[in-house]
Amino acid sequence: MRVLHAYKVYLPGVYGGIPSVIAMLARLSQSGFATEILVAREYGFASRYSFEGIDVEAVSSFGMAMSTPLAPAFPFRFARRARASDIVVHHAPFPLTDLGILLMPKEPALIVHWHAEVIGRLRLMRLLTPFIRNSLKRADVIVVSDQAIVEKSPFLKDFADKCVVVPYGCDVTYWGELSSSQREAVDNLQKQHPRLVVAVGRLVSYKGYEVFLRAMQDVDAYAVIIGEGQLKAELNNLAAELGILDRVKFVGVLEPHEVKQYIHAAKVLAFPSVTEAEAFGIVQLEAMSAGKPVVNTDLATAVPNVARDGKEGLTVPPSQPVEFAEALRRLLDQPDFAARLGAAGKERAYAEFSQPLFLSRMQDVYKKAVQRRRSTR
Repeated sequence: MRVLHAYKVYLPGVYGGIPSVIAMLARLSQSGFATEILVAREYGFASRYSFEGIDVEAVSSFGMAMSTPLAPAFPFRFARRARASDIVVHHAPFPLTDLGILLMPKEPALIVHWHAEVIGRLRLMRLLTPFIRNSLKRADVIVVSDQAIVEKSPFLKDFADKCVVVPYGCDVTYWGELSSSQREAVDNLQKQHPRLVVAVGRLVSYKGYEVFLRAMQDVDAYAVIIGEGQLKAELNNLAAELGILDRVKFVGVLEPHEVKQYIHAAKVLAFPSVTEAEAFGIVQLEAMSAGKPVVNTDLATAVPNVARDGKEGLTVPPSQPVEFAEALRRLLDQPDFAARLGAAGKERAYAEFSQPLFLSRMQDVYKKAVQRRRSTR
């Protein structure tokens, strides 16, 4: 079967949760699903390339506006590619795919992989709502990472009968194990920063880095923030204003093996997201695979259900730097407690969030979508 994945960006140009999920799903090509990927350029002419053996087409774009590529040809190219596909996977939110679904033929099965809600931008959402609802109506299956997303979403509640819960997975073996050279690098980091806190993610507003920096005022620790984004200069200035720039380092985007080394060197992963735009947080799984506890926030998404409060981490209210600081201090100051949460997290990651389990569940979703599409013809 030919499977087309559609989203706005992809690896290696942009690292992030959704592109990483698509890359994981591309591994189903080894199980009889011929995978192709359609995205848009952030800026520039159309291009084609291969990434890890998968063909990727990137439609031309005039730039980005409100985190969306200005790629007017995308809906038309999507519809054309859909005609040659057995299964189309719309990785939402991406409004240009919603427009393309209007032009999509009836034959292919459509899976909407609902990764996150669009938060804010009320005027834009009024315009986009009819197109999003059309996509959900056309969908044969809607995939969510947690039941809480269905219950809280103003869009999904009317389509709950189509929704299937499939938690994300990660390569737990990769994130859980170190080579000898990586272990040496981790040892050096731990000697340099014995109370290391690591945060990983794009430097955008919903990630809550402002809250994290304010929390760090009251935490005796060194923080490394891995990621790039539009708020980098603003966050750097805030760290200077708070007087913590000597204890906070922005290291930009790193290769996965470098991220792994920082996670293994850390005492705790900070995950301070503040809105429901954060639906899951795959980096939580990566940290859990490494046996590290997590401090996350009590969002109405899967986030607090991945590393659970008092079990694999500590959960605090979003946008509360005092509570976030208290949780970080508790894990830093009570190493036995932190180790117990980390060990539980590793056990949970291997048992419930492995990559093979995720792919097996998604393979069943693909088959269900095709069966449902055939039954409606």
